[in-house]
Amino acid sequence: MAGAITGSRLSLGLSCSTTRLSRRPIDSSSRSTRRYCVKMAVSLDEKKKKFTLQKSEEAFNAAKNLMPGGVNSPVRAFKSVGGQPILMDSVKGSHMWDIDGNEYIDYVGSWGPAIIGHADDEVLAALAETMKKGTSFGAPCLLENILAEMVISAVPSIEMVRFVNSGTEACMGVLRLARAFTGKEKIIKFEGCYHGHADPFLVKAGSGVATLGLPDSPGVPKAATFETLTAPFNDISAVEKLFETNKEEICAIILEPVVGNSGFIVPKPGFLDAIRKITKENGALLIFDEVMTGFRLSYGGAQEYFGITPDLTTLGKIIGGGLPVGAYGGRREIMEMVAPAGPMYQAGTLSGNPLAMTAGIHTLKRLQQPGSYKHLDKITGELVQGILDAGKKTGHAICGGYISGMFGFFFTEGPVYNYEDAKKSDTAKFARFFRGMLEEGVYFAPSQFEAGFTSLAHTSEDIQKTIAAAEKVLRQI
Repeated sequence: MAGAITGSRLSLGLSCSTTRLSRRPIDSSSRSTRRYCVKMAVSLDEKKKKFTLQKSEEAFNAAKNLMPGGVNSPVRAFKSVGGQPILMDSVKGSHMWDIDGNEYIDYVGSWGPAIIGHADDEVLAALAETMKKGTSFGAPCLLENILAEMVISAVPSIEMVRFVNSGTEACMGVLRLARAFTGKEKIIKFEGCYHGHADPFLVKAGSGVATLGLPDSPGVPKAATFETLTAPFNDISAVEKLFETNKEEICAIILEPVVGNSGFIVPKPGFLDAIRKITKENGALLIFDEVMTGFRLSYGGAQEYFGITPDLTTLGKIIGGGLPVGAYGGRREIMEMVAPAGPMYQAGTLSGNPLAMTAGIHTLKRLQQPGSYKHLDKITGELVQGILDAGKKTGHAICGGYISGMFGFFFTEGPVYNYEDAKKSDTAKFARFFRGMLEEGVYFAPSQFEAGFTSLAHTSEDIQKTIAAAEKVLRQI
């Protein structure tokens, strides 16, 4: 097991044949109705002669007068990598196109949900049929039952599930539930783990907070985080000390079983087992935040992959097939605390909406096909090893690892066990690498502190092009 992110194979076996989509889709019926702040007509037949982001620059400058920082989620602003943020126009399979007509092999995958590839034809067809019936009911629909049954049958810890609209909402709900069930208020989270932007979780958080170098966020009252305790990831002794000094006060430990919001960091052998043991001994619940890892490390998520069953689990991204969705679930006796079955209140007008349910159902059906995870494991392993080899060949300190369709690498010798180790990475070098790869037609996450993702649509040709581009850029920086 590559617990220290050394580039060794952390894998799961299962294979999939994929059809490479080599041509950008053209939606002529909608083109005439599109409106932008700038002219964006791009000839799809014209061969790109020079990498340019002129139209993205014009559109982003306009956006800065309309939205805070010009974006609706901070990492998109490219603050940590510099240069011009890119406005995307369309996606298909493993590729993306921006409004300047540049094409990219995509390893962000909408931050995880595009596990079967962007704009999958089967999913789009199913959505089109569902839209004929309506986009939102504000009432129960049969599709909720179908997706709920699929999630419950897949994820070991989940006996009942509640659908919400985002990973943040799922983590808010599961924290309230853990406190309601145990009658305790303190929680333990790990430094660099991100569980959404709810007040109690914005303490030593990862993701955009780490990317932008922000302190604990202004606007969060001390009372909201007073009951939040933190420990370094992979440090069980620190967790034991927190339980010793807060006896009978801790309701739960929440963690990303594989960290994706400080870069890609895997648990040391035995760490998750020890966490499971200490929560049981102290009457606390164990919560796995599988918003990233759910259905990505294996069909049953990280808990199936590592053989550790938590009490509660949060999900997102993949179970909506790219549409806004989240969920939390767990043991029946705990979930029956949730209203209207029990007294713990949580609600959402668009929760379980028919479009998100449809996309999730058809995405999970595709993942059930034999060989899906074997394909993800194969191409991701080739990608990570190729980048590590290119880095070492060109004289750079680099380390990295992967599990199935999730990966990451750092510009440091490593090993990387936690957020403090991740911060030793050369972020200035990563920024140069990122911008160089853009010009070569490869789109990685615009932050050293974010994991990467592959999909069933990625091909060996995609991987080889990426490795060749990486070696070229690494020789230049």
